[in-house]
Amino acid sequence: MMIRTLCPIIVCVALAGCVSSGKYKALEKKHQATTEELDARNKKVKTLEEEIAEREAKIKELDAQIVNLEEKIRLKEAEIVSLEESKQGVESELAAVVKDRARLRASAEELEKALSEASKRKAEAEKRVAEFRNLLARFKSLIDAGKLKVKIVAGRMVLELPTDVLFASGRAKLSSDGETAIGEIGQILATIPDRNFQVEGHTDNIPISTSRYPSNWELAAARAVTVVKTLRAAGMRGEVLSAASFGEFRPVASNDAAEGRAANRRIEIVIVPDLSSLPGFDELNQAVEG
Repeated sequence: MMIRTLCPIIVCVALAGCVSSGKYKALEKKHQATTEELDARNKKVKTLEEEIAEREAKIKELDAQIVNLEEKIRLKEAEIVSLEESKQGVESELAAVVKDRARLRASAEELEKALSEASKRKAEAEKRVAEFRNLLARFKSLIDAGKLKVKIVAGRMVLELPTDVLFASGRAKLSSDGETAIGEIGQILATIPDRNFQVEGHTDNIPISTSRYPSNWELAAARAVTVVKTLRAAGMRGEVLSAASFGEFRPVASNDAAEGRAANRRIEIVIVPDLSSLPGFDELNQAVEG
């Protein structure tokens, strides 16, 4: 009875032991699979972590490159700004150079014009000097005899003759010596082309009052006209001659002494300058015509 009773228990225990072992193996196998799966996952995670770290390193490297590129961009932008400023400076300098060049060109043109004008003035001055020297040479005998003076007054060439040699006191008729002197002068002046001549009568301040000459104006005028007629008779053209009277109002010396009064009693033959040969004549002519 006892043996029969134990047999089912042993069988049950054996059966119970058999189930537990299978389950264990299954569990062990499942655990192993799980472990392998975990290992695979861990390996994958590790791989991903390595990839993440590598990518982070790459990102860090790229960030550094970006910072470097941004710095380069900033430097380039600063360089561009500097170049723009330099460009503006160069453009300003170029504009100044162009302006200076235009100014220099205008100055050169003005200088050339001034030199041309100066050359023209020099030529005219040399021409007048040559004329003056020529007259001095041609009138030498009269000058040496004290009958004539040649001088420059206010830019005009003037032949001066004392009236005491030409006329008697209070008279407008030439003396024989005066007529000879005026005739000689007229022959020389007739050879000077393209010039006009004005004969001017001057007196001292001693008044005259006669029926023929109520004042020094009339006496000086009559003497000037007499000289003009004598010059005309010597061969000068009438259209280049004129007469003027200044009376006592243009003295060359003091009338307080006899010598001064004698110097003031004179006939002046003025060689009228040709205005067309003077600098600025064209501008003056345009202003008159305008």
